[in-house]
Order: sequence, then C-alpha cells, then structure tokens
Amino acid sequence: MNSDPLVSIVIPAHNAESTLSRALESLIDQTDGRWEAILIDDCSIDATPDIIESYSARDARFVAVEANVKSASASRNAGIEKCRGDRLLFLDSDDWIDQRFLSLMNAALDSSPEAVAAYCNYCRVFPDGSESPVRGDTRIQDDPIAEFNRTCATTIHSVLVKKAAVLNVGGFDTALRTCEDWDLWQKLAHAGGSWIHVDQKLSYYWASDGSLTRDVNRMLIDARRVIEHGCSRSTRTRDTEVLRSVTSDRISRFDPVTAYAYFALWCAGFDCGRNGSSAAVEEMLAAWPGSATSDDAIIEILLDSIMVGTRLVPAKLAGRWNQYGAQLTDLIKEIGLACRTPAWARKIQYGFERKILDYDDLASPRELSLTLGIRVDLRWLPRVHPTGSIDRLYVYVCDGPHILRLLDIGVLGTVGVKYWTRLISDHLRFHQIQKGASKTVQLKLAMYEQVFRRWLLEEDAGSHVRQRTELFRKIASEISVASKVAVPLTTPRPKRGCELGRNVPRERFWEELFDEEDPWNYHSDYEQEKYRKQLELLPDQIPANALELACAEGHFTDLLAPKVEHLIASDISSKALARALSRCSRHLNIDFTWIDLLSDELPPNMDLIVCSEVLYYLADEDELKAVLEKLAKSLRPGGSLILTHAFVLKDNLTRTGFDWENPFGAEKISIVAGRVGDMALDMSIQTELYRVDRYKRLCATESPPVPHIIKAEVTAAIEPEVARLIVPGGAVARRTHVLQRETRQHVPVLMYHRIAADGPAGLARFRVRPELFREQMLWLRRNGYHAITSEQLAWFVANQHPFVGRPVLITFDDGYRDFAEYAWPVLQKNDFTAEVFLVADMVGKTADWDHDFGPGAPLLNHAEIVELAAQGVHFGSHLATHPRNDELSTSELADELIRSRLGLESWLSRPVTSLAAPFGLIDERLRILAVECGYKTIFNTSNKVASLSNDLLDLPRLEIRGDLATEEFAYWMQSFQ
Repeated sequence: MNSDPLVSIVIPAHNAESTLSRALESLIDQTDGRWEAILIDDCSIDATPDIIESYSARDARFVAVEANVKSASASRNAGIEKCRGDRLLFLDSDDWIDQRFLSLMNAALDSSPEAVAAYCNYCRVFPDGSESPVRGDTRIQDDPIAEFNRTCATTIHSVLVKKAAVLNVGGFDTALRTCEDWDLWQKLAHAGGSWIHVDQKLSYYWASDGSLTRDVNRMLIDARRVIEHGCSRSTRTRDTEVLRSVTSDRISRFDPVTAYAYFALWCAGFDCGRNGSSAAVEEMLAAWPGSATSDDAIIEILLDSIMVGTRLVPAKLAGRWNQYGAQLTDLIKEIGLACRTPAWARKIQYGFERKILDYDDLASPRELSLTLGIRVDLRWLPRVHPTGSIDRLYVYVCDGPHILRLLDIGVLGTVGVKYWTRLISDHLRFHQIQKGASKTVQLKLAMYEQVFRRWLLEEDAGSHVRQRTELFRKIASEISVASKVAVPLTTPRPKRGCELGRNVPRERFWEELFDEEDPWNYHSDYEQEKYRKQLELLPDQIPANALELACAEGHFTDLLAPKVEHLIASDISSKALARALSRCSRHLNIDFTWIDLLSDELPPNMDLIVCSEVLYYLADEDELKAVLEKLAKSLRPGGSLILTHAFVLKDNLTRTGFDWENPFGAEKISIVAGRVGDMALDMSIQTELYRVDRYKRLCATESPPVPHIIKAEVTAAIEPEVARLIVPGGAVARRTHVLQRETRQHVPVLMYHRIAADGPAGLARFRVRPELFREQMLWLRRNGYHAITSEQLAWFVANQHPFVGRPVLITFDDGYRDFAEYAWPVLQKNDFTAEVFLVADMVGKTADWDHDFGPGAPLLNHAEIVELAAQGVHFGSHLATHPRNDELSTSELADELIRSRLGLESWLSRPVTSLAAPFGLIDERLRILAVECGYKTIFNTSNKVASLSNDLLDLPRLEIRGDLATEEFAYWMQSFQ
C-alpha cells in the first residue's frame, strides 16, 4: 500500500501464540482499511515470531519489529518510533476489536479536530466465552483529568489517540511494569484537549488466567506512583481553589488517598476471587479515608475485581459463592472494623450480595453470607429455613417458569405457607403483580388468592411470624413497666367559625352553640379590648333606654349596664340568656328577653342600640337591609346605633380579613348601613381586624355629620383559635373557593427539619430561619392551601380519589424542640397542622446523629409531645434511634420499627401508622417489615411531589432547604398547581 496509513496499531507480543492470530484477524476484518500494524516480538520462545512473519507476508500492512526489552512499555515505545499514521491504537496480543472500530472511532476524531482521543465501550471475555457487562465511563469526556486521577477509567485498546499528543507527553513510562496505560492517559488528560466517547461496544478484553497480571504487589507500587503523579500534575494544571469547588460526589477523583484506597480494594477483591493473598488488604486499610468513600463505588469495585479474579461473569458469581465468599466477607468486615462500623460493613455485604443475585436466574437456591436467593412458585409454596447468619430473602415469585415479581424480604425465622400467603395476598396486593401478567396468569392469581385466604396454618416457634410476635410482646412489656410521663391533656377549643348552617333552624343552631359555656372565649384579651372600644363610642349623654341585641352570656352586658339607665338585653338562645342573667344579677336595671332579630319586632324609642358580631349570620344583603331598617325604626330621632363587626375576605380579598364563609363582613355592613333612610355614620374606630361604628338617627331637618374616623391598633394578644382564621394582607385565593372548584392528582409533601436561626454551618441546608418559615406559611395561607395529614393522604391514594382544593402535607423530621418554639405557633396562626416524625428513644435528648457537625440540638420531650398532640399536631415514627436501616440486620430493623411505634403510642394514646425513614432510605425489606409492624404510610426524601399513583409505602417529599428564598418557594409551589 503506497499511501501512508491514517492509523498505526502497536501490538507488543511475548509468547502470544495462542491469542495473537485472533487479534490480527480483527484488524483484517476492519471496515476502514486505512491502517498499519506494528508487530513487536519481545523475546518470545514460542511460535509468536512465526505468526508475525506469516501475517507480514500475507498483508503488507503488518510490519514486523523485533525488540529485546522484556517490557510492554518499552516495546510500545519502540513500536511508536516505526509508526507512520497520525493516530495510534495500542492493542495487546490477546485482545481484539470489533470490525467497525476504526470506522467509528476515526469518524469521531474527524468530527472534533480539537480532540486528542476517542474512546469506546468494552467488555471482558472469559475462557468459557461468556462476556461481562459492557463498560464505558461517560465521565471521561466530561472531565478526563478527574477520571484518570481517580482510576484507569478505560482499557488500553479502547482508545484511539493522536500520535502527536502521545509524543508530546513522552510516550509510555518504562519504569512502570504495570499501570503504564493509566499513566499515559493521565498525562494526555493533563496536557489538554478533549476526549470523545463513542457509545458502542467495540473492544474486547481477554480475561484468561494467563492474560491477567498476577503480581498484585507490583500493581500497588505502580498505582501509587501513577496516583501521586496525577496529584502533582493537578496542582500544576489547575488552581487549587478550582479543585476545592467541585461537587462532593467528585471530590474522591482528586483525592490521591481515596484513589489509592480504591485501587488497593480492587486488588484485594481480585485476590479474593483467585483465592490468593497479597499486601493489598493491609495497604487498603492503611489508606482507607473513611467517610469520603461511596458505598455504591465500593460495591462496583468489589464486583469487578471478584469477576476478574474468578474469571466469571456476574451471572455465575452467586452460584460459585463457595469459591470466594468467605474471603470476601472477611474483607468487608475488616473494612468496617477499621474504618467505620460493623453496621456499615453489613450494608456493603447486603449490597454486594443483592448485586450478584440481580444477575442470577436463581434456577437453584443461592445461599450467600446474609442473603438466600430462591424461587417461590405460587403453586407449591415452600417452607424456607434460613440458616446461619442469613436474615434476608431475595425471591423470584413465579408461576411455573414465569417470573411475576421480585421481592427483597427480611426474615426473623422460618417462613412457611402462612407467611407466603399473607405476604402475597396482602402486602403485594395482587394487582401489582397483575400489571405485567397475562390474562391466564391473572386468572390463576385470582384463584390462588381465594385458596390462600382459606389457609389458617399455625406457625411453629421458630417461624418469622412467631419471632415477630414475641418481639412485640417483649418490647410492649418493657414499655409498660417504664415510667410514664403524667401530663394533663388540654382539650383544644372548637375551631371558631361564624357561618350559620343553612339546613339548621336559627334557634337550634344557637342553642347547640351554647351547649358549651363561653364558646368564643369572651374573657380573652382580644374580646375585652373590643368591648372597651365599643364603650368608647357610647354617647356623651347617658342613654335612658338601651337595647343590646345578641347579648350572648352577658360579658359585654355586665360592662354596659352601669353606663345606661335602663337596659334590655336580648338573645335567641335561652341557654345564653340564663348565663347572662346569672352573670349580671347584681345589676337591677337590666331586663332579659328572648328576641329573634330577624322575625321579632324590636322595642320602640330606644336611645341606644348595641348590635355586635351578629349581622354576619343573615342570609344575604336583602336580609341585612331589612334588619338595619328595623334597627333604625327602633331608635328615637337622635338615638345611636353601635355596630361592631370584623372584616372578612369575602368582602375584600386585598386587605387583612377573616376567612369566614359568611356572606359579608364589616365592609359590606357599613356600606348597606350608610344607605338606610335617616341613618348616618357619626363616629368609627377602625382597626386592621374590625371596625366599631356609631350611627345616629337624624332628626327630620338634621344634616348628616362629618364622620369622625379613628385608626386604632389591635394591641391585645390574639388567641390561636381566632388568629388561625385571619389572613394578613389579604388573600390570592380563599380555601373554600378552591375546595369547591379545584381537584388535582398530586399533593406537595413538604419536609422540614429545624426552624432555627443558628446552628452548625454544615447543617445549614436543614435549618430554615423562623422569619423565612413565617413567610412560607403565610404564602400558603394566602394562596388557599389547607393542610392534610398522612392518614388523609392515604385515604385519597387508596381510593384513587382526586385531591380537592390545594392540599399540602407539612412534615418535620427528628422532632427538634424548636418546632414547639418557632414552627407550631406559626402553623397555628395560619390554620395549618403538621406531622412530626420522632426518634422514639431519643425523645428529650439531643440529636446525636448531628454530632459530626457540632453539638446536637435539643429534641422535644415527652411532656411537650403530649401537649402538642392535644393541640392538634400529628406524630409519626422516625425509628427508635435514627439509624440507617440498610445497615441493620433484620432483627435490628424489626426492633426499631416496633419499639418506635409502641413507644409513641404509649405516650399519645392513639395509633401511630406513619413512618419517615431516616436519611430517606427505603427498600422493599423495610416496606414489607414495616407493614408487618403496623405502619401504613412511609415517606422518603426523593424531592418529588406525591400523587395518586404513588405507593403508600414509598411516598415522596419535597425538601425545604434553608437557602430556599420565599420567591423560589412560591415559584416551586405554583408549579404544582
């Protein structure tokens, strides 16, 4: 071939007679023929030289080169000197490439002139011909420096690289006997230029025993050198502050300690797989960085290293557990003891075992260290006896050969027919299986369900069900003998409303209202201040004859009587009148009488009529006009009418008002009163919440006076029952309005932690400032949201009933004491409830799970919890000690679930059925076991909106971070409307 090749392929070969031909044939098959292959024989004593000679004679593109260097790096450098192509591929003699390799990789480099390399996906091929899962790190193209500092992120023959770039960095480091390709890619990354990912499986890595490096100790030495070089190059290549600014999930890629620990872990896993030993474990433990590591990364490294060490694809690893399982389990325990805790090691063990079982078809039971993988056929439900340390079942639920569902179950003992029956018919809720089942299978399942429900077989003493029952009894006994906190339950006042039931006669409505004495807390500072403002508007001349309408229980009557000569006090409720008579018995100038304001005639020639907080209850504006005319008629000319009423949102959404359902409030009443005959406003005291108006009945020739308007502040404390109905600044939408007109398929479940101004900097995201929380709750209130509980949410989901209005579920994790100090008063004021998830065993203590960031914040104590519950706060479980449930054994997890629920119920005297998993960690084992322990709803932290399609045992929540501004909060919430 006369023209120079585009690609030069460098192939060092040492005693490669069994594999070299396969590698060379893959080149001949290339669809892009613009290549040459530099074949370097490095001191081979087998038929390798003859194979090279035969291919050189067969095709001029093969160029034979002899070397006597006994080093892959030196051989490749020698080959580079002979290369004529502008692009290089380094192909080992036992590997091969897909026939499309050069075509696709050249096209990628042609499309990006600034790129220095293109890389593709690859797989390992084992001696039995099986292929590993395809690998291809997309992150290389995003940040090649970070990836190659961290690891050798691709194989040597998966990269097509520009020769000029390789020459620029000096080729391969001949001092390295292993990891030389890693070192080259790292140097190229630091030299600059982009890398292009070709998302195709184009290269094959032969993973036979002879092809694998067996000198693990040498690999550790060389890897440390490469990693240290990468760190020093990074210091020169990038500003240190840039490195510090990377996101937390990328820190380990710049951290030489973590990178080396991960490499040593791979070597240790490799040794486990080949049943060998080396210094890898000691090196790894000495270098291990602890909390900076990623659990998923560790599991992936172990899977890859075990796979390579055993030369088995993942689908065969579970079946060959005896070959490496004991060594691997010991290795994981060593990591846990040296670096974190045994509980964390258990999580890694669970994760690895689940990973390899994911690849297995479970044609036979797979008994690992902690997990048993089995098939359960619905037609012949088995009796399973977990042995040793196994406490988890990985189950394919099958109908004959058909897999219907995968289950991950935690068990406490033997499981038999009764357990499977309940699990499948209750917890799985057959429709979940039926979604992917054929019509025939659905009919079978329906038949099985009927059969299952008739089976009432008892479980033996060692069964899972019996063990769980015994655990319930044990914990219940411990809780019952523990000292209980004696806290008097305060009964909250009924929510104060002003709407008169349209289907209830007026008299009956008021009689039932006054079944309870002082239904509206007339003694409160707020009501008393309002009384004083009414008294301020009394005429200067003492009225001879006064009429008080709707005197109720006589609280204002008692204040008014000394200021008039004669008083008629009236009400429609005989119960209220009886109490008023008793309260005012010392006043001899009062006559009490029963009057229906709407239908009865009023006494004539009154000097003063007081009518407060009653005209709201009239049906419409016509009734209001008729009653006001009746009041005017009852006054003598020159007499005064004092009206006191609150502002309501129905009159005017743009100003502060009460969110009542009455047809009108103070604003409308004042307008209508101003239109009544010879009545004129004389004087008015107006506050943000209500107005007190004095009207005068004009004499025949008298002109209307100029009203004297007094602006006043509400200085009295407003009790929660009143405050919850006030919407400061007006509303965008009223709750009742949206409840009647809007439905939706979703509901935001808000997740808060602390409401506090100060705390450790590392926990800032979990801490919302009190003033910011107030703004967020007011925004919800002004926009028509109403709070629901987890029980209500569960009802809507279970019944697939659209949510009405604009519901929101407001939750708080951990149960910090600042909830009572800052959050609950704000919630009450805005007429919201909340659900607080408590750590049962930590109640009254401090949040020790936060101690890595500073002193733990104090938590609610028993007395505070009981008091809050009496005021309307709902409580759920956050487990007993705030653990990561994926680090717990099944028995430990069951203890946490039961202890938390029974403990909370013992204080609250009500069922506790909601659970927020600490750290948002929810898996199927937790869900199934939680249901067995009495829970009905479980919340995660997935930062999504909940919907009718959600699983009640895995409900999403939206984290409200401490840095979320009110404007962002509003925008976020509006996106869910």
